Amino acid sequence: MTQTFRTAIVTGGSKGIGAAIALRLARDGHAVVVNYARDETSADEVVASIERAGGKACAVKGDVADPHCLTYLFDAGEASFGPVHVLVNNAGIMDNGPVGSVSDADFEAQCAVNIGGVFRGLRAASARLADKGAIVSLSSSVVGLYQPGYGVYAATKAAVEALTHVLAKELGSRGITVNCVAPGPVETGLFMAGKPEAVVERIRQMNPFNRLGTPEDIAAAVAFLTGPDGRWINGQILRANGGVV
Repeated sequence: MTQTFRTAIVTGGSKGIGAAIALRLARDGHAVVVNYARDETSADEVVASIERAGGKACAVKGDVADPHCLTYLFDAGEASFGPVHVLVNNAGIMDNGPVGSVSDADFEAQCAVNIGGVFRGLRAASARLADKGAIVSLSSSVVGLYQPGYGVYAATKAAVEALTHVLAKELGSRGITVNCVAPGPVETGLFMAGKPEAVVERIRQMNPFNRLGTPEDIAAAVAFLTGPDGRWINGQILRANGGVV
């Protein structure tokens, strides 16, 4: 564990990819605000893991679909650890189905979290992130693949990528980098739930490495973009998917 020198907010940081990102950023020397919407126990476990390793973290409840959530997360980060240098917009939801069968409620829920939550995070960071900071939002490799059943989800993530391209130009004068990481299939509890092994194996075989990604694979990409070696990378979409095209 290196000495803490920056503060990071990770939305949806209690489990899966978000938890791996929080743990990795803490290992790299960040004090981490671990945001969660419902699972307080998992968020507390992430914080405890960081603290056992000598790092600093706090768990903060909030649903990114709430217009006030990101303001509250920045307030909590600044009060606990000082100026916020890194924002990772990880929180997201997915409800698959053919476009013709998606209800208004499902459409609006995905837009509220996947677009609205990221937009408000980017807006808050525009005003409050420290100069020479870094923003990483999670997109998805379904943008570009355009698979049946992923229409609304892919549309929300395409919007995240568009916001990223624009904000990178708007914040460049302050030395803030703005990028996306777009994972392919990742072996998390949420991804594996309800999938027969034959389906999982078929998805593995879509990848040149014949495996699923891991949360740590994605966390490593985020760590690169938020770390000193990523300072010349800006306005980019890093498709962290092992070569699925």
